Amino acid sequence: MIDLHTHTTASDGTFSPGGLVRLAAEKGLTALAVTDHDTTDGIAAARYQAEKSGVAFASGIEISAQFTDDGTMHILGYFIDEKDRSFIDALLFLKDARKERNPKIIERLNDAGVPITLNDVLAESGGGEVGRPHFARALVKKGHVKTIADAFERYLAKGASCYVDKKRLSPADAVDLIRRAGGVPALAHPGSLNLSPEELARTVEELAGWGLMGIECYYYNHTPQETEGYVALARDFGLVPTGGTDFHGKNRPKIKLGTGTGGLDIPHEVFERLVSLHEGMSSSLLSLRDTHRSSQPR
Repeated sequence: MIDLHTHTTASDGTFSPGGLVRLAAEKGLTALAVTDHDTTDGIAAARYQAEKSGVAFASGIEISAQFTDDGTMHILGYFIDEKDRSFIDALLFLKDARKERNPKIIERLNDAGVPITLNDVLAESGGGEVGRPHFARALVKKGHVKTIADAFERYLAKGASCYVDKKRLSPADAVDLIRRAGGVPALAHPGSLNLSPEELARTVEELAGWGLMGIECYYYNHTPQETEGYVALARDFGLVPTGGTDFHGKNRPKIKLGTGTGGLDIPHEVFERLVSLHEGMSSSLLSLRDTHRSSQPR
């Protein structure tokens, strides 16, 4: 059992990075990726715990990319070098975009007659990157809604009354950023793009041309037919069929680590293929550096 799409308190999950890995070990997972939104702050602690627990680990991220008004696009990155300078600079841009958005959401909520402050939301983040689930938890705690799902439906989901978009990277830039940091980029939950099968195929072909290397075929809410279709799409464009639960802990209580809503079963071969891709990229980079050094005058 493996899970290659999870979130910690570094973004909008409710388990600490170390706590998430310990949970994975308790559940018998053999491989885990931590893919927090637009941040790598949880990777070091998760990697340390994974080494102690004997769980194979992939340092990851989930980056929001620009897309149409009708859908959302997220790009997962696996085995990234979180210390890469250009990668760090790009993440600062994304973090600033979130910080700019948060007061605007508060303003819209207040204008809608919902008394809530940014401090209320920050208290729910525990020091991690603030995301909409933290707004939702604050709304529940203050008694303005009954559930997190209700908060999203009424106020926070894309198209809802208090939704505020944020600055994002283009899909091509998101893919390129991950690859320049030594990572393997994969399209997350393709159903969220809200495209017809023909439109999705064209989009995936375009992403593959920019360097996409995987697509999330195994996901907690995919039907068997959808999974089969996404696997075929991956095969058509030479992509690795990845998978994960999108685990957020108590922020999505129905989704369980490793199994999603109960029926998810991600082949361990997926992790092995990602490792092979990453090692191949690393070898190519080392070879390129060696060639560059040997060509320099002595």
